[in-house]
Amino acid sequence: MEFKEAKNKFIQTWGALGSQWGINKTMAQIHALLMVSPEPLSMEDIMDELLISRGNASMNLRALMDWGIVYKEYKSGERKEFFIAEKDLDELAVKIAQERSKREIKPALKVLKDVSSIDKNKSAETKHFVDQTKKLYDFVLKADNMIDKVTEYKDNWIGRLVMKIMK
Repeated sequence: MEFKEAKNKFIQTWGALGSQWGINKTMAQIHALLMVSPEPLSMEDIMDELLISRGNASMNLRALMDWGIVYKEYKSGERKEFFIAEKDLDELAVKIAQERSKREIKPALKVLKDVSSIDKNKSAETKHFVDQTKKLYDFVLKADNMIDKVTEYKDNWIGRLVMKIMK
């Protein structure tokens, strides 16, 4: 397989996987392109490589920057903005986990807390509903707390030591 074919296959596959971690295909393809590019790319470079519109590129670059996994980079003497992806895979995983928690888990926790705090003295069905949703709330809360602890490892010397041992 030639380089161009391999690069395209990676970008397409990463794009398809994007929907599995909460982003659209084009956003994941832009991320993939920036991740494997040795130099920062301009919006025009991204548009040409992926055959997408300026609006699509702009909207998805903004979203990737909101996630904290793509950054603007300025080159002296250039009027264009350039973009680069987070290259540290540990940092990338942490940022994705934090963003998914914020966008998916925390809202689900709010709903679970709301629905599990209704008056359960109405019927057997209501009691069962409250008991089950409370158990689910407790489980999801523990999972979210675990994600918080894992993503804080860089700020914690014990966490850094554990990660160093695991490598």
